Amino acid sequence: MNDTVLERLQKLFRDVLDDPKLVLTPHSNAESIEGYDSLAHINIISAVEQEFSVRFDLKDILDLQNTADLVALVERKQKRAA
Repeated sequence: MNDTVLERLQKLFRDVLDDPKLVLTPHSNAESIEGYDSLAHINIISAVEQEFSVRFDLKDILDLQNTADLVALVERKQKRAA
């Protein structure tokens, strides 16, 4: 897993959720992050797409289980775009 992607994601999650102390791990998920709800999910996905210049399909989003999955998805999308 790319730590740089995880670090950038952590900054995005902190910004969207307005929680400067939030710490993401590869196992972080919606249930383990305080304040994470459906609106936050939409805002985070949008912010990730903008930050990394990628676009996710609905299936991509529905398959996400945790932060590690999101990092892997971003990396796959970036490789395809390169």
